[in-house]
Amino acid sequence: MAERTKYILDEAEMPTRWYNVIPDLPEPPPPPLHPGTREPVGPDDLAPLFPLALIMQEVSGESYIDIPEPVLDVYRLWRPSPLYRARRLEKALGTPARIYYKYEGVSPVGSHKPNTAVPQAFYNAQEGVTRLTTETGAGQWGSALAFACATFGLECEVWQVRASYDQKPYRKLMMETFGATVHPSPSELTASGRAILAEHPDSTGSLGIAISEAVEQAAADEGARYALGSVLNHVLLHQTIIGEEALKQFELAGDTPDVLVGCTGGGSNFGGLAFPFLREKLAGRMSPVIRAVEPAACPSLTRGKYAYDFGDTAGLTPLLKMHTLGHDFIPDPIHAGGLRYHGMSPLISHIYELGLMEAISIGQQECFSAGVKFARTEGIIPAPEPTHALAACIREALHCKETGEEKVILTALCGHAHLDLPAYGSYFAGDMVDDELSDDALAESLAGLP
Repeated sequence: MAERTKYILDEAEMPTRWYNVIPDLPEPPPPPLHPGTREPVGPDDLAPLFPLALIMQEVSGESYIDIPEPVLDVYRLWRPSPLYRARRLEKALGTPARIYYKYEGVSPVGSHKPNTAVPQAFYNAQEGVTRLTTETGAGQWGSALAFACATFGLECEVWQVRASYDQKPYRKLMMETFGATVHPSPSELTASGRAILAEHPDSTGSLGIAISEAVEQAAADEGARYALGSVLNHVLLHQTIIGEEALKQFELAGDTPDVLVGCTGGGSNFGGLAFPFLREKLAGRMSPVIRAVEPAACPSLTRGKYAYDFGDTAGLTPLLKMHTLGHDFIPDPIHAGGLRYHGMSPLISHIYELGLMEAISIGQQECFSAGVKFARTEGIIPAPEPTHALAACIREALHCKETGEEKVILTALCGHAHLDLPAYGSYFAGDMVDDELSDDALAESLAGLP
């Protein structure tokens, strides 16, 4: 049987700078707006939520930002992460395509999320913050922030979307093991949560609701700040260490990707892999097709409206120009809890509007089928989120089989499914359904745009 091939970098070759794609774009993205004045927000408007260092990264015009040594020191626990060539999967598909995947499941919590959780905790601790609040869907972000807070001596309080809280109990236990306090969302602990429960007592929750609860709590405590696991510019900035490493590893492999595929919920995993390659594409050094893949049940890029909208359900956050399904949108409780956000990163939305990338949506049954095939060939059980990218990779590889094209395909395997196995159980039992977002439900949700 053909073996997968592993490309690893020496610790000394780990990137020491994050990459900011904004200066290289043909035009800058629209600014966030204050929810009250509808004017562009300034640093003072964001100060109740974020430390100054992260605010400056959010609006930075610098192409590169140095990674602080204490952050690099924690990164060295698992970075550089490996790049694999999926030779066994290629053989099983009978494709002439060459498939590579950048594997982020080697981190302490099994996903890419610590790439931003660690610097966020570091910068907050530097500025005297004692407590961080956040939301989480599948629990990967909450686990990552809990780990990062334990590393830098901060308290961590997490609101987990009720559907995922019930589906993934071991994520809660992981967060608690690292010292976090975890609540199901919506909860009775906040005005935002109580308002939702009064109207929908059986609400399965959403990331938008959980964000409202975490923001409300942070704003009420001078010693607390809020941490976000995706969507915002500084979060995607931190994740670019994935793509920067992958570029070096492709040099080792002597190859260049023709197609880059990533799953997208809020956009951090996708942007982290894609942005350094987009820089190379804009500079004319390579020309990969860059393709985002989202769930058919929560298709913000492919069916959402490009408009200013709140990042949370209660309207506490700044207005962001993004592809959105509406901040009132409550997605079906699909198993890819990390992809159930109503909006797409403003930066990725802007890049999509510029025509620099593509987007497709896929139902979860095809995704889990791809996840099973990947596990049985490559030996890694992928988290529900990256099965979307794997399904798109398999589509592309089978197309190459039909046409005889020897394309090079790259994807980010952003996490493993060791704590998501009940989702595979649902798939094997035949209980999994493809929840397509109806036109009526979409129209109703978009009617609430500000």
